[in-house]
Amino acid sequence: MTTESEPFKSGFVSIIGRPNVGKSTLLNRVIGQKVAIMSDKPQTTRNKIQGVFTSNEAQVVFIDTPGIHKPKHKLGDFMMKIAGNTLKEVDLILYVIEADAKFGPGEQFIIDRLKETDTPVFLIVNKIDKVHPDKLLEVISAYRDRHDFAEVVPVSALEGHNVPTLMEQVVSYMEEGPQYYPSDQITDHPERFVVAELIREKALHLTREEIPHSLAVVIEQMKHRENGKLYIGATVIVERSSQKGIIIGKRGAMLKEIGQLARSDIEALLGSDVFLELWVKVQKDWRNKPTQLRDFGFREDEY
Repeated sequence: MTTESEPFKSGFVSIIGRPNVGKSTLLNRVIGQKVAIMSDKPQTTRNKIQGVFTSNEAQVVFIDTPGIHKPKHKLGDFMMKIAGNTLKEVDLILYVIEADAKFGPGEQFIIDRLKETDTPVFLIVNKIDKVHPDKLLEVISAYRDRHDFAEVVPVSALEGHNVPTLMEQVVSYMEEGPQYYPSDQITDHPERFVVAELIREKALHLTREEIPHSLAVVIEQMKHRENGKLYIGATVIVERSSQKGIIIGKRGAMLKEIGQLARSDIEALLGSDVFLELWVKVQKDWRNKPTQLRDFGFREDEY
């Protein structure tokens, strides 16, 4: 525990960046357990996911925002509102970029937004294993010329390289403060939300390019049965009948595989045997309907 000369520190940190740069991977690596879903498709993260890192010296609450992009529907507008609002309510911002990606208009858009805030910003250069060290120095120099970053930290979120160093620097920027959450709590989201996210992750992973991000998961029921197993009933929402067929698969094979992979992660998360039952339902154009967005958990008034 901390001593009188070393007070306990705490604070809130926002993770921002363009889609698919590894923000969720970084969050999961820091927390040490999956709280944000990972996908090789952009715009996977929709809600403001909070992961809680606690040590004897500090507690850091991380906010993982949607990748910043030009909205194409009301869901996109909602996602961008979340990303923008988090910049105003945190103590530190981690701006994640890919070491092997070219600087473009998207990066400039984000940097312009960062110039509007007084919050300290770390530049996190992710996926350093993909570039030569000389190239890495060029990337860092190019970004330093465009913004006055408080710190620059190269990491590999996937492999964990330099992540402990990043956390040491993050904690050094936190002020003295209370412990907001119990030491064993890793997220402020209810179990139903995390379970739904794990199911959605498997559906996105297995369908690859066949299913765009017109997919939501609603937990209909979670209850313990007499045999000790946790029963979970969930509905996978898609926008078109053709997508429903893809999710179900030939003779139900795809839906079965989604359920098997999701159940394994859910059991690891909850520490309980799980019976998972999935259904698929078509809700046409749900991403552009405010009432359905609210029904599926995307509530603007919470942000």
